[in-house]
Amino acid sequence: MAKTSERISALKIARLTDPGLYSDGGNLYFRIAPGGARGWIFRFAINGRTRDMGLGAFPEISLAAARKLAGKFRESVKGGIDPIEQRRADRAAQRVAAAKSVTFDECARAYIDDHEAGWRNAKHRAQWKSSLKRYASPVFGELPVSEIDDGLVLRAVKAIWYTKPETASRLRSRIELVLDWARVHGYRRGENPARWKGHLNLLLPPRSKVRRVEHYAALPYSEIGAFMAALRQRSDGAALALQFVILTAARTGEALGATWYEIDFKAKTWTIPAERMKKGDRQHRVPLSPAALAVLERLHASRINDLVFAGAKAGRPLSDMALLMLLRRMGRDDVTTHGFRSTFRDWAAERTSYPNHVVEMALAHAVSSAVEAAYRRGDLFEQRRRLMEAWADYCSSGETGAVVPLRYRPRSTGFRQ
Repeated sequence: MAKTSERISALKIARLTDPGLYSDGGNLYFRIAPGGARGWIFRFAINGRTRDMGLGAFPEISLAAARKLAGKFRESVKGGIDPIEQRRADRAAQRVAAAKSVTFDECARAYIDDHEAGWRNAKHRAQWKSSLKRYASPVFGELPVSEIDDGLVLRAVKAIWYTKPETASRLRSRIELVLDWARVHGYRRGENPARWKGHLNLLLPPRSKVRRVEHYAALPYSEIGAFMAALRQRSDGAALALQFVILTAARTGEALGATWYEIDFKAKTWTIPAERMKKGDRQHRVPLSPAALAVLERLHASRINDLVFAGAKAGRPLSDMALLMLLRRMGRDDVTTHGFRSTFRDWAAERTSYPNHVVEMALAHAVSSAVEAAYRRGDLFEQRRRLMEAWADYCSSGETGAVVPLRYRPRSTGFRQ
């Protein structure tokens, strides 16, 4: 107690009945807790109730500062205001003000941090960041997220709606998600100004009506035989990868990311796990034709790691750019890698009689019609195997390819040759 008295020598304290509590007068008290902690208390009575209000620890709060605070709160009590409740209200107001000052860009960064672990690839993360930075941030990125309204969202989206409808649609969806995230976290209230149904769809034309969707440039199926013959003359990894992409009608990213664990040579099957598929909701089995197996066997003999199509960088697969550069070297920069899926689709529609749902399943597309849904109990694997073998034969011959006639069997579960 001696040291305490020396450090607050100006304090004329009066010992109370409460152990460790000393009065300075004017409702101000100095308290020494059993554990040795020391601090200031403002004791007051209001509405017939006595309350203690902490003013801070000593010596962080000096005697002079404590007396000043006590004087301020005495005036509040005289005015019928409970200083404890007033302080709570002030702090709540400060939190609200802080929340209102959180910007859209800050919320966007937080949303991406919260969700990017669940996104399948780096490209998706990069597109999220770049689209918001390029189109949303210049309009309202630095504004409080609570202040973003219909006009601001419309200004950002409408600027590219007629020239880049696909990008604009994705931008609108991403803005909507960020604003929903901000609302859940208490940074804004009310309806989402970026919502489409019943809101922006009344102000903007449907994306499909703005202009025709630009499809990937595809090779006519009548030219695939000659193209494959030229491709087989090349022995580099990119050429083998492109052969595999064409023969399986797979998406480029799914093919280039293939691992040897996904290949079953005995069953002649490639099983792509759900997390590597475009939608990420289910795995996809791909039947491997003899031509596709021949490509894999050639690669397997010289494998260097678990990747089927290993790139130059250790542990990384071959890049999309490698296939693009291959097409340029072959003088076919008029087509795209992804376009070969359209080549396969056109061939199947025009040169075979395989049902639409079989072809769509071969492309790992969803089948939605009521008739086709009846066949979704399985994945029609054997029918797809015959389809892919016919496609490989067509690619090898370079001729018109044999039409595969199919007859429908009433009261049956499928088609038969």
